[in-house]
Amino acid sequence: MSNESNESNARRHFIKQAALASAGVMFSQVAWSASSYKRIIGANDRVRVGVVGFSDRHKGSHMPCFMEHYKELNFDVVGVSDIWNKRREEGAAAWKAKMGHDVAAYRNNEEMYDKKAVDAVFVSTADFQHARHAIEAVKAGCDVYCEKPFAETMEDNRAALKAIKASKQIVQIGSQRRSGSNYHAAEAFIKSGKFGPITMVELTWNVNQPGRWRRPDLVPLLKESDTDWKRYLMNRPMEAFDARKYLEFRLFWPYSSGLPGQWMSHQIDTVHWFSGLQHPRSVVANGGIYAWKDGRRNWDTITAVFDYGPANDPTNGFQVTFGSRMHNGDEHPAEIYYSNGGELNLNTNMVSPKGGLTEKMAAQMKMKPNLLPETSLSAAEPVIASANTGGDKLTSNHVRNWMECVRSRKTPNAPVEAGYSHSIATIMTNAAVHSGQKATFDEKTQEVMVGGKPFLA
Repeated sequence: MSNESNESNARRHFIKQAALASAGVMFSQVAWSASSYKRIIGANDRVRVGVVGFSDRHKGSHMPCFMEHYKELNFDVVGVSDIWNKRREEGAAAWKAKMGHDVAAYRNNEEMYDKKAVDAVFVSTADFQHARHAIEAVKAGCDVYCEKPFAETMEDNRAALKAIKASKQIVQIGSQRRSGSNYHAAEAFIKSGKFGPITMVELTWNVNQPGRWRRPDLVPLLKESDTDWKRYLMNRPMEAFDARKYLEFRLFWPYSSGLPGQWMSHQIDTVHWFSGLQHPRSVVANGGIYAWKDGRRNWDTITAVFDYGPANDPTNGFQVTFGSRMHNGDEHPAEIYYSNGGELNLNTNMVSPKGGLTEKMAAQMKMKPNLLPETSLSAAEPVIASANTGGDKLTSNHVRNWMECVRSRKTPNAPVEAGYSHSIATIMTNAAVHSGQKATFDEKTQEVMVGGKPFLA
C-alpha cells in the first residue's frame, strides 16, 4: 500500500474516532442508568425548572426537547415567569398539560426567585434581556439555559460574565452547534493541524420570509395594562409603549441587533471554537433595509467582514465574511472553512481538496502541491435553521447536555465564555453598522472601539 493510501486511511480513522469521541461526550446518556445517578450528589433530588419568558422559542424548541429527557434525568417544570399576563397564563397551562400537575404563574422573575421555587431556568426573552436575566438567575442560585445572543452591549456582557464566573451555577449558552457531532469532528480535524492554517471562512444565512420576526396577529392583542413596560425595558432608554417593539423586538434596535445577534452569533461561535480565538481584531459592515420597509430599524440585508488573528501579530490571521438577506433565500445556512489545501464544508460535512493548491499551480513556483484528501466528517445531525422548529436533534442534544451538567456540575458544551465571545463579535458588528466605521476591540478595557472611542450602544 502506498504512503498516500496509508495517510488517507489514517485521516479517515482520525475523523471516525473524533466523531465517535464527540458522540461519546454528547450521547453518553444512552449508557447512563439509575445506578449511575446514585453516584452523583443530589441525583435523587428532582430538579425544579422555571421558565423565564414563555416565548415562541421556548414553546417551539425548549419544550419538546426538554420532554425528551426530563423523566430519565428527574427534572420537572414548576413555574412560568412572564410579565405579559396572556403568555404567563398560556405558559402555565401548557406546562401543566405536559407535566400533569399545576405549574405556578409568576408576574415577574423577582416573584419567582423570592419563592425559592426553582433550581434552574430557561431564559428565552428579548435579545437585549438575556444577559441581565442570566445575572438575576445565578444570583438567585439557579442554573441557566440562556438563549443567544448572550448580550447586545459590552456593559451587559461584562456584568454577566463577572456574575456567572463568581457563582457556582451551570450556565449553558444556546449555541447548539456545540452539541453537534459534525461540529466536534470539524473542531478536532482543524485543531489536529491536518487542515492547515485557516485562510478564510464564508458564513451565509439567507431567507425569503416577509413574516420572519413579525407578529401581525399578536401585536393587536398586547395592551400596556396587561404587561409591565418598565420591566421590559430594563436598562434600555425609556420610550413610549410600543407593542411592536415588545413582540417584534428583533426588528428594532436597541432591543436586538437583528441579523448579527440572531443568526451570525451561531455561526461566528464556530469560528471562535475552531480557531481558539476569542474575538475579531476588526469588523466592517454594510447593508440596509432594501425590501421590507415595514418600519423596522434593523437591516434586512448585511455583509460584514472580519479580520481574525493574534492581536500582537497582524501578519498572521484570516478573513471571515458573513452575508445575510431576508428577501431571497431558502434558509440553508452555510459555513465553509478554507485552507491552502482545500475546504471544510459544514453543509456537506465533507473535507475536500476543492480549491487546493494543484500540482500544476505549485510547479510554477517550484512548490509542492497541497491537496486535502476527501473525507467525511461524520454521520451528523442537520442544522435546523428555523428558530421556531420544534424538537430538532441538535437542540435536543444541547438541552440534554445542560441537564446532565446540572446533575454532574461539569462544564457544559457552550459555557458562558462562548457567549461572551460571540457577543463581542456581535457588538463589534453592530458598532460598524451604526457608525459606518471600522470597529476594533480593546483587550485591556474589554471595550468595542470606534474612531478611538468606546462604542456606547
